[in-house]
Amino acid sequence: MTTTAPLPAGDPAADVRRAQALRRMRAVALGLLLLAALVFVLTHGRDGFWGFVNAGAEASMVGAIADWFAVTALFRHPLGLPIPHTALIPRRKDELGRGLEEFVGENFLSEPVVRERVLAARVSARVGDWLVDPENSRRVAEEAAEVIGVALSKVRDEHVRSLVEDALVPRFREEPISPLLGNLLAEAMRDDLHHGLVDLALEELHGWLVDNPDTVTDVIGERAPWWAPPSINDRVTSRIHLELVRWVADIRDQPRHRARAALDSMLRQLAEDLQHDEATRARTEGLKERLLDRPQVIATAVSLWEALRRALTASLDDPEGAVRLRMRTELERFAARLVGEPALRERIDGLAADAVAFAVERYGSELTQVITHTIERWDGKEAAERIELHVGRDLQFIRINGTIVGGLVGVLIHTVVVLL
Repeated sequence: MTTTAPLPAGDPAADVRRAQALRRMRAVALGLLLLAALVFVLTHGRDGFWGFVNAGAEASMVGAIADWFAVTALFRHPLGLPIPHTALIPRRKDELGRGLEEFVGENFLSEPVVRERVLAARVSARVGDWLVDPENSRRVAEEAAEVIGVALSKVRDEHVRSLVEDALVPRFREEPISPLLGNLLAEAMRDDLHHGLVDLALEELHGWLVDNPDTVTDVIGERAPWWAPPSINDRVTSRIHLELVRWVADIRDQPRHRARAALDSMLRQLAEDLQHDEATRARTEGLKERLLDRPQVIATAVSLWEALRRALTASLDDPEGAVRLRMRTELERFAARLVGEPALRERIDGLAADAVAFAVERYGSELTQVITHTIERWDGKEAAERIELHVGRDLQFIRINGTIVGGLVGVLIHTVVVLL
């Protein structure tokens, strides 16, 4: 059983104005009816010209009363009499709601209509014209920064911990990592992406060896024979350090050095073994399991998230921070492209139309059902009063037109009778 719900409260001041306008138009329509009745009484039984006036007044009364009945029957029983097919809105609001739902669905929320309207709106052009103004781009960046900052503040450490424990770690355990690592390494080798990392590592290693000769000689000296004289150990360790610096420098400066070739060969073999060698894959999966079993994994993930959040929040809070500046720059570039590239605008408008059409096709019926469900919950009498308050003034023109047209038709009929 549907529960009756009160109608949403409207604007009281607007409702007062509508009620006053409705009363005025009702008074006009009633005044015309009374005028026609008075003319009919005063001209009754007369011939000649007054006969035409009398016929027109009589027909005006008939038209006015008929149209009053028709208009009133929409909202209530005329004169309180339970005449069939009257008080249509209170009695048949549910059927009217379903009809309105079908009308809206077929004529407003159909895919062709929605797609046409979205394309005609030229959304991308309007967005581009608006965003090309630096002030507008700045406002969008500021609003986006505020929203992102609030979103970041809502993510707690326990949320990240739960995500890692309940979602990521079980997924990592289920997914074999060896083929993925092997494939990534093979692709990196194929594109020579590792050379940059090797160059960086060699540069840093060479710099460390040059800056820390004492540390290197101490480490080597600790492994010297106990019986060797200290003076000889010092010369040997110094020489080893010098040769080590030269060797690392040679590898760094020679792209085709044998050590580089050996490293490339080793990495290629490792990529191959990770994908196809069962023993290598088993060892890799075992290493993965041991790492996931360590509690430091979750703690490290939470720490990394906290550090990332602090850095992002600090940059978002700074009006001249890197993130906000980058957002403004990208927005201005995007706006310039929207303004200057018709193909991009057409593509974006097409995507917007596709998205809206998909939403209408998938959820349009649910949207239109809101009409039926809402109207079914309304009280019939209250709904009729509210609808009459909004459209009743215009409906009074039906009564006025009925009075005037009825009078003209009455004169025309009387003329035909006289001629015949």
